[in-house]
Amino acid sequence: MKILITNDDGINAEGIKILASWARKLGEVTVSAPKVQQSAKSHAINIHDPIEVHKVDYIDGVTAYVVDSTPVDSVRFATLGLNEHYDLVLSGVNRGFNMGEDILYSGTAGNVFEAALRGSNGIAFSTDPRDFSEAAKWLDAIYDYFVKNDLFAHNGIYNVNIPLNAKGIKFTKQGGAYFTDEFIKVDDTHYDQQGYSVYKYGTDFTLDTDAVMNGYISVTPISTRRDNLAAFEKLKGKVS
Repeated sequence: MKILITNDDGINAEGIKILASWARKLGEVTVSAPKVQQSAKSHAINIHDPIEVHKVDYIDGVTAYVVDSTPVDSVRFATLGLNEHYDLVLSGVNRGFNMGEDILYSGTAGNVFEAALRGSNGIAFSTDPRDFSEAAKWLDAIYDYFVKNDLFAHNGIYNVNIPLNAKGIKFTKQGGAYFTDEFIKVDDTHYDQQGYSVYKYGTDFTLDTDAVMNGYISVTPISTRRDNLAAFEKLKGKVS
């Protein structure tokens, strides 16, 4: 199996090294990741300027490239630039949860959306920013969960969040708001965005937000589609 490892925290981040080291047991591993921290870039790409890419020494047995651009451009270089197809794209492990509405902003999730566009299966991994040890401990069990339930036969890409002291795994859908930002005036022309939680405690474990905040790992099927199929089915034939 050919595996691509990427992230949005940068190629030297702790989480991607954990993921790349673990993935070697699954097959041939290539790393392609941003040069620097690129969180909250969503699906942004650079189409106006040349992108600087270097092949670098990394973990034993892993071919690695550092890409001076967005997270998704790292995936695009590894696929379109190298003219390679990967059976599996793993993104993360992100420093901080990507769940609920924050999935829309996430470069970690953006990478697996791009994987889907390139015909690859993908998993985005995120964890509590305080400690990566829980994520490292659970990777085997999460992958076994995917295999046992044949999840890729039903959907190509998934979003996974791993809390500290996890109690188990829940199959979930996207929840609501988790974080938002306040614009703080720095001077006459500058504002600083400061994030804060707006999560309202709940116990609906079919939602990724409630599952994770109650100590469960969330496994959420996600999609590149941005249309509203329910509205389409309801309105087709009625609009003119």
